[in-house]
Amino acid sequence: MFKDRRDAGVKLAEKLHDTDATVVVGMPRGGVVVAAEVARVLELPLAALLVRKLGAPRQPELGIGAIADGGVEVLNDQVVRLLGMSSSALDIERTRQMREMERQRGIYGLDEIHVAGESVLLVDDGLATGVTARAAARSLHAHAAAQVVLAVPVGAPDSVAELVLEVDQVVCLLQPVGFGAVGRWYKDFRQTTDTEVLDCLRSAAGPSFRRSPRSF
Repeated sequence: MFKDRRDAGVKLAEKLHDTDATVVVGMPRGGVVVAAEVARVLELPLAALLVRKLGAPRQPELGIGAIADGGVEVLNDQVVRLLGMSSSALDIERTRQMREMERQRGIYGLDEIHVAGESVLLVDDGLATGVTARAAARSLHAHAAAQVVLAVPVGAPDSVAELVLEVDQVVCLLQPVGFGAVGRWYKDFRQTTDTEVLDCLRSAAGPSFRRSPRSF
């Protein structure tokens, strides 16, 4: 188990010391905290990519898809069909999550991400269904990233195997049988706040980094 997201980030960075990455990109909110530690240890600039899970009606934790910056959308059509989710219900959820993305964009002071030609370390705090990571990876590819390496502290084995098809490499420290949920593998998995995300981005924009978050 990891103590918390910062501990997970430090341990993850230890497995990435030979990386040729030029920027670390975190997925808000919890992924940014992990990514900030990776960026600090590896002395790389930190950016954030806006991505939101689309939740099922009355079951928001059940991901039916995800949206990411740049108009990228990934849907689990099988789950949508099994739930009998209507197009209007999907539109409502999509609109709700797009509004949340715009709210985060304003709070974090983010421009659209610029990673053309960059070798990106895409970091989250864990990989459950993998739908948000898939949307994030496709967004980075759409923004012409030269390479995308997905790095997570813990992930469901099936999801890790599926994400290999979306990125150049997956680095995952733990792939436990009987995965359950991401939070199960952290002693402290309290919800990350907007303030924590903003603090991470501001700290990474200090003089020890080559570029600020807004330049990506």
